[in-house]
Amino acid sequence: MFESLSAKLQKITASMRGKARVTEADIKDMMKQIRMALLEADVNYQVTKEFVKDMEAKCLNADIEGSFTPGQQIVKIVHESLTELLGESDAKINVSSSGFTVIMLYGLQGAGKTTTAVKLANVLKKDGKKPMVVSVDVHRPAAAQQLKVLADSVGINCYIDPEQKDAVKIAKDGIEKAKYMLCNYLIVDTAGRTVVDDEMMDELKKINAAVNPDEKLLVVDAMIGQEAVNVAMTFEEAIGMDGFIMTKLDGDARGGAALSIRKMTGKPIKYICVGEKIDKIEVFHPGRMADRILGMGDVMSLIEKASANIDQEEAQKSLEKMMSNKFDFNDLLSQFEQMKKMGSMKDLIGMIPGASGKITDEQLDDSEVAINRNMAIIKSMTMRERKNPNLLNASRRKRIAAGSGTTVQDVNNLVRQYEQTAKLMKQFNKGGFKMPKGFPGGKLGGLGGFGKRGFF
Repeated sequence: MFESLSAKLQKITASMRGKARVTEADIKDMMKQIRMALLEADVNYQVTKEFVKDMEAKCLNADIEGSFTPGQQIVKIVHESLTELLGESDAKINVSSSGFTVIMLYGLQGAGKTTTAVKLANVLKKDGKKPMVVSVDVHRPAAAQQLKVLADSVGINCYIDPEQKDAVKIAKDGIEKAKYMLCNYLIVDTAGRTVVDDEMMDELKKINAAVNPDEKLLVVDAMIGQEAVNVAMTFEEAIGMDGFIMTKLDGDARGGAALSIRKMTGKPIKYICVGEKIDKIEVFHPGRMADRILGMGDVMSLIEKASANIDQEEAQKSLEKMMSNKFDFNDLLSQFEQMKKMGSMKDLIGMIPGASGKITDEQLDDSEVAINRNMAIIKSMTMRERKNPNLLNASRRKRIAAGSGTTVQDVNNLVRQYEQTAKLMKQFNKGGFKMPKGFPGGKLGGLGGFGKRGFF
């Protein structure tokens, strides 16, 4: 996400960062470049104009802090301005003091409301809450059943009534059912249209009056660009809203909608969806997003992602086995699987400060391929071979290569890297740490690095 804009802004700020002296001409030239970068990212013209004007004034009147060079101070101002544009602080869901919170989701057809309803419910469930989802979409065939299937897949309570054609009646029944089931959250999935029309708005107003939601969230497809602002303004005028959930940000390299919508409506972005899977939803942190866009990494999100996806007990066992020279291919496979759960290499590298732009997309793609290849190789081994790599003679390696759709050379590479790691840990445990000859030290991941063969 924001790939195109991020690349341009990183290049612009990098040229300023090392400057010991910054002139007014330097600032004006940088502002011109930032203005072009924002417009090319499909950011609203008025938003771009005001943003650049305000930032230019801050840069020209800046007092240089003692620990910063003038160039660093300018980059700091750009970061702060970008954070302010995105929303300054995190915005949370409004929670009812009664203990029962109703959240209504609405938006155009195709924005991903149904999937988002379950994603949001899953977030609440992981946070110890008991949510229920209800579909009041009586227009789209099988809409209710789609919600039911998705909710069942992650163990979320769901209420649907496919035979009922009155959306308001379903909404009221959904509230009664949720309270009967002792749920403390009800997420209402409303119907969408391909365009905003009076019929749609009338129905939403009736549902809104019937359920009296504590939180009204507009689900917006980030890929529709500036049109997202027009859609948001229309919904705000007709029914009102408390914030946004931006979907499909993983497929939007420009990011114009996310950068425009907060400024134009005054409403915060509360969640972003970065993939189709149920777990691909994140709380929107303006400061962290500004960090990512400017290539400063996002360590907090990386830590949270690791905590949520890595089995701490399994990781501890692997560490203990590694330190006692009992680390085998089963443990290596487990590490690969947990790494895959955290997301793509491109996403992870983007969260590491200073790493963005240092590793090419081709290298990252090679890394993904290499991880999948090595997982296939290990899965083609017998359990006995995984636990005792010394059994892997030439004939066994040939069989494993054939079974995994790889080459004998690929198998040899993985075994050699495993042996180098085992040797390294053995030396470490003896207290005489010395990097073994030929070991690719200093590269990401310990067992290898980025290159033509990818990761590991």
